[in-house]
Amino acid sequence: MPKTTLFSPISLRSVTFHNRIVVSPMGQYSADENGFATRWHTMHLGHLSLSGAGLVFTEATAVEPRGRVSGRCLGIWSDDHVAGLEEMVSFCHRNGGAKLGMQLAHSGRKGSVTVPWEKQLGMQDGEGGWLMASPSDVAYPGRPVPQALDDEGLAEVRDAFVAAARRADAAGFEVIEIHNAHGYLLHSFLSPFANARTDQYGGSLENRMRFPLEVFDAVRAAWPDHKPLGVRVSATDWDEGGWTPQETVIFAKALKARGCDYICASSGGASATQKIPVGPGYQVPFAEQIRREAGLPTMAVGLITQPQQAEDILKNGQADFVALGRGMLYNPRWPWHAAAHFGEEVYFPPQYERAHPSMRAGDFLKPFRERQAAE
Repeated sequence: MPKTTLFSPISLRSVTFHNRIVVSPMGQYSADENGFATRWHTMHLGHLSLSGAGLVFTEATAVEPRGRVSGRCLGIWSDDHVAGLEEMVSFCHRNGGAKLGMQLAHSGRKGSVTVPWEKQLGMQDGEGGWLMASPSDVAYPGRPVPQALDDEGLAEVRDAFVAAARRADAAGFEVIEIHNAHGYLLHSFLSPFANARTDQYGGSLENRMRFPLEVFDAVRAAWPDHKPLGVRVSATDWDEGGWTPQETVIFAKALKARGCDYICASSGGASATQKIPVGPGYQVPFAEQIRREAGLPTMAVGLITQPQQAEDILKNGQADFVALGRGMLYNPRWPWHAAAHFGEEVYFPPQYERAHPSMRAGDFLKPFRERQAAE
């Protein structure tokens, strides 16, 4: 039996994760110009799938071309994207021990930029960029003015999320997560900083939540019932007059009523004047509040770097999963090291078993192998 909560299994719907460690979606900006996965993605997700984490996510994957952040972002807006993604998922399942998740995303008014190593400069439509979609024609500071979505545009976006969910299922992903954070399209409907609408999708909290909830309902209906569906939120805009943690709890309750399986609690991204008190575990209280007040499983993110820190978050009931992003890029064997720290079992590919400090691969891995075989 596991000694820690961190390495104890957990199930959402019919999917069981061997532990509570999640690799967050992390933009790679390495797709080809048509949004197709490249060998970089196979390498990137492949080595993370054998890291020992229980769940590994793709980067934010665009549901339509104008929903990309940059022209090199991964896409799933056509059936042609499925084959490459399916091959990548198959590679990860064949060689790794993690479940695979896809984050479905639409950049909204924060798209049409250059890649990060080119300073993410905004590009105008027709000059390397494209006309962005947003709740309102309110530009993110320093970016081009987006186009406000009309009724037809709203339907197109909703349908794009639905089609993307079906393609993610066809590609073999076990989990999908709707990106409703960081100032991107769906978060922009929630945040007063981006939503200046005067129709049924703007103004009151109920109205601002309407379109993100419509998208969730449509995706939940299209995504297989036995597979988990989660939502990443920005729990606060970190700026006066913006989206608040209290509103996030209300939103989370509405999602729970519609069949949401978990909330990943991030923050920020809608305001250029946000003031974020960054520090170890600085976003964990949001996951704790949502878990306690909305009654949903949560993923905690944000400068979770130490095994004992991660264990304490879970043991104290602040979250059900811990998600690492940049920390996993820097140390992609973090779960192995955490398991060694606690004396726990974790997935090791047989090719690497001799690297384990115990040097007793058969004894160390036997319970894990038996559990895998039983599944």
